[in-house]
Amino acid sequence: MSPATVTPTTKPKTRTKPQTQRPPLWKVILLNDDFTPREFVVQVLKAVFRLNESQSYRVMMTAHQKGACVIAVYTRDVAETKAKEATELGKMNGFPLYFTTEKEE
Repeated sequence: MSPATVTPTTKPKTRTKPQTQRPPLWKVILLNDDFTPREFVVQVLKAVFRLNESQSYRVMMTAHQKGACVIAVYTRDVAETKAKEATELGKMNGFPLYFTTEKEE
């Protein structure tokens, strides 16, 4: 006598992993103005965006020459928080320094 063989009647389930999407990124942009001292802009870039002296100077000069400069790219919350903090630093010191955010394409 041979042992009975059991044949499965259901197919094994295949699991699909949920695709996790990266959050959209936002650029923080420094806008040039003719009143905020260059040295102050460099200090704000170092303090808020943790850039070193030469990076800060390069960003400031690019904004000065071209009217605006992208500083960094973050998630929306971080970008808006940093832009607001940097703009507030200028305002607290009596300067029209302005940072804005824009969705990364």
